[in-house]
Amino acid sequence: MSLEAYLFWGLVFGSIGGGYFMYGRKRPNGLAIVCGLALIIYPYFINSLWSMIGIGVLLMAIPLVVRR
Repeated sequence: MSLEAYLFWGLVFGSIGGGYFMYGRKRPNGLAIVCGLALIIYPYFINSLWSMIGIGVLLMAIPLVVRR
């Protein structure tokens, strides 16, 4: 895959992670904070584009599925 695809998906998941992080800080929600930080950081360590997309979707779904 191309470098542009990595950059695009890293930007998408990083932006969504920033939103989760701000939401978790506004309403004390530790799970949203942790998932937000993970979404911001993990694209730096993943080499496969499809793994990046899969992990990103999984991290985005965790706060929606796990409700307290």
